[in-house]
Amino acid sequence: MQLSASQPIWSIPAQAVPAALQCTLQGLSDSEAQRRLERFGANRLPSQRRRSLLLRFVDQLVHFMALLLWVAGALAFAAGTPQLGWAIWAVVLVNGLFSFWQDYQAERTLTALKRSLPRQVRLWRNGELTELDAELLVPGDRILLEEGDQVPADARLIQANELSLDLSVLTGESQPVARHADAIDSPPTGKVVLIPTRERANLVLAGTSVAGGRGEAIVYATGGETEFGHVAHLTAATTRGISTLEQQVGHIVRTITAIALTMGAITFSLSLLFVGIIVANVPEGLLPTVTLALAINVQRMASQKALVRRLSAVETLGSVSVICSDKTGTLTCNRMAVEEIWLPQVGEQPGIDRGGEAELLLAACLCSNAQLKASGDGSRALGDPTETALLVAAQARELGLDVHQQRHPRSRELPFDSHRRRMSVIVATETGLQLITKGAPLELLERCSPEGRAQAVAANDDLACRGYRVIAVAQRLLEAAEEQAPADQLEQKLNLLGLIALYDPPRPEVPEAIRQCHQAGIKVTMVTGDYGLTAQAIARQIGLLDMPAKGDNHPQADPVRVIQGDQLELISDVHLRQLLKYRNRLVFARMAPEQKLRLVQAYRSLGEVVAVTGDGVNDAPALRAADVGIAMGLVGTDVAREAADVVLLDDNFATIVTAVRFGRGVVANIRKFLPYVLASNVAEMAPFLAMVTLQIPAALTVLQILAVDLGTDLLPALGLGAEAPESGLMRQPPRRRSAPLLDRPLMLRAYLVLGLSEAVVSMTAYLLSWQQQGVGWAELRLAAPLLLHGEAGAALVASQHQASSVAFSCIVAGQIGVAMACRSEHRSAFVNLVQQGWRRNPLLWLGIAAEILFTALLLYWPPLSRLAAMVPIDSRALPMVLLAPLVVMLADDWRKSRLTA
Repeated sequence: MQLSASQPIWSIPAQAVPAALQCTLQGLSDSEAQRRLERFGANRLPSQRRRSLLLRFVDQLVHFMALLLWVAGALAFAAGTPQLGWAIWAVVLVNGLFSFWQDYQAERTLTALKRSLPRQVRLWRNGELTELDAELLVPGDRILLEEGDQVPADARLIQANELSLDLSVLTGESQPVARHADAIDSPPTGKVVLIPTRERANLVLAGTSVAGGRGEAIVYATGGETEFGHVAHLTAATTRGISTLEQQVGHIVRTITAIALTMGAITFSLSLLFVGIIVANVPEGLLPTVTLALAINVQRMASQKALVRRLSAVETLGSVSVICSDKTGTLTCNRMAVEEIWLPQVGEQPGIDRGGEAELLLAACLCSNAQLKASGDGSRALGDPTETALLVAAQARELGLDVHQQRHPRSRELPFDSHRRRMSVIVATETGLQLITKGAPLELLERCSPEGRAQAVAANDDLACRGYRVIAVAQRLLEAAEEQAPADQLEQKLNLLGLIALYDPPRPEVPEAIRQCHQAGIKVTMVTGDYGLTAQAIARQIGLLDMPAKGDNHPQADPVRVIQGDQLELISDVHLRQLLKYRNRLVFARMAPEQKLRLVQAYRSLGEVVAVTGDGVNDAPALRAADVGIAMGLVGTDVAREAADVVLLDDNFATIVTAVRFGRGVVANIRKFLPYVLASNVAEMAPFLAMVTLQIPAALTVLQILAVDLGTDLLPALGLGAEAPESGLMRQPPRRRSAPLLDRPLMLRAYLVLGLSEAVVSMTAYLLSWQQQGVGWAELRLAAPLLLHGEAGAALVASQHQASSVAFSCIVAGQIGVAMACRSEHRSAFVNLVQQGWRRNPLLWLGIAAEILFTALLLYWPPLSRLAAMVPIDSRALPMVLLAPLVVMLADDWRKSRLTA
């Protein structure tokens, strides 16, 4: 909703905005905020109009595989078997319902997971700066905006420091647009000047993001009343491209369909046989199984602190071959603390009163935007971890920071910039205006007087070699006329106050995660804005680079392994690709955003599948360019999260490795249930092929085939899709981007080993059943046309039902053996059975129990028995049924032994 002012909000002077919007600079009280929340509603857009549930269900009935079954059902009607036609069409409907439900549940799960990471906004309430869920924002709230923040609502600026916005979400223009807090004059009365709201330079609009600087603004519109709310409906028409996994599944569907149509065409002389071949070849449970496998792993990954924003990104994670990781907060704990302070030698320098550590820390704190808020269990930090560490250090030394800040109010700020690598503020002192600058030591020292510069550089290198992040602080007195001068003009002829060394310890679990990556054939590259020596020291501590030789304390970055941004500028694209191709362990330091993007593009041009971590607005291009963009959930900006495919809820590098392991597990699971789904097709086709070539009755009916595919096979296939990642997955090289899921070895295994052995057992049991009933080969061939045309006597039909029931039972039992064999592509099924037992995947054993129960109902419960044309099997056939899974497992173990021989 929108809070109205008596005149256009952009035309009101900044100091009059609070009164116009019925609020104060101290922020709303909790009671007033609650009243406005009830009046205006939550700060969220109205739900997007989605494709209706009915149309989304219809989508599940018209994909290629479903269309094939519709045709098969129509042919059954044409062949004079309407019961079969209705049964096939019922299968399409049931399969569509199941696929729709799984897709719907996966979407709901993903939506619920996203709620676990609510977007936060910094605002003033009850006179204090605090953080709240952005949905609780109301008109009249005073908000704080900094680089990387997404603007949560439409607001009028009351203060802007070098503020610029990315308006591309509204205008399509990617260049940042400057913003200010000054009033904009309204046109004279009677004149109509149509200027879009988005072009009013003193407004910040919901959905846009802060590209640079900082500002404060007061909200005047929230939710659907914002500018973004008016155009949000356009996003409903935006469609995303299909992912690698969707392409792979499409390829599988087309391949299997081609096989089904080819086999059907060969037997086209009998339309009923044609229908049987099609139904036998179509794996009806494939699509819902893929969806469920992804959804289950997304939930598992969320429990491990990795929130996946797009289901298909799980599969891409499994192919990652390069991880470009930030350092701070990802490889380290993001717990900055001041460890050491270096001061220049005592000497006379004009314009500076050197009083030691206290003056240095207080100056650094004045040049900071972080805040410490008192809470019941100590202090709570709001702001950048480095700046917070400075405040904590000043507070611990009891330097009177609060009084110091009150005595030196800020009159201007030059925000930190990733290219300038420094921040400056102008504060009022007893002697006049003073500029305080803090930033990267080497860049800052170039703007200081040359006296003592060599000592400061040496001190900086010494601290950096020990893994410290070092910041320099300098100052100078200003003339009043200089206050509004450009940054480059102000930040000159500075006097160095000293260096502050902060330490952010590596996460204890990172060295093991790095080792696992190297073992898995994944290159890990550190990409950071820190100084090269600092990055090198941390890289050695976590095992990314080798430790230096004993006694080697020479403070020089390894030029082979550590490359700084300015050096990268001198490297051609060809040279860079060669470097990346032949160097596995690299550190890129002092990297600008465009250099990080160039690095990602270079890796991708080599055919690598690249995962990139980032937390800032400047990381967004690299996150989008990567195959998998991974944003930080705790300290990451809204822009970075929106650009990413995965959000880490703990900002931990080890979580990335866990996510890669789950991604590999998804691919492995798809390759487990694909042979399971396809193997039974051979056993289901064999009766029809034998009918044509041997002139014997078909061992199965089409309804019995459907009973296998959807009645007994579906739950075990889902169980295989829910298998936990195998321990050996992270000892294998990454899967190639171009490698198909349904490759030749998998098809040969499914059709010629698992499927063929299952078909041999079931057809042998079928023929033996006839023999046990006293029907010889010659009589069996004579019975075939009678059974096909419905002219057989009751005794012959009963014998066929018995033999068919035996064949069906052998296929189901054989599929249990296939499920055991498919739990691993390399290990023996019998070894797996002993080692893993039933506890590792209860869903698989539940599926096997369900298929046994369903088979028993088909055999022994008269209503289902009559429908499926089945009867209780003779006890003499039980040995063949019990033998079926063992034969299948032994056949697959023989294949595995041949592969490892």
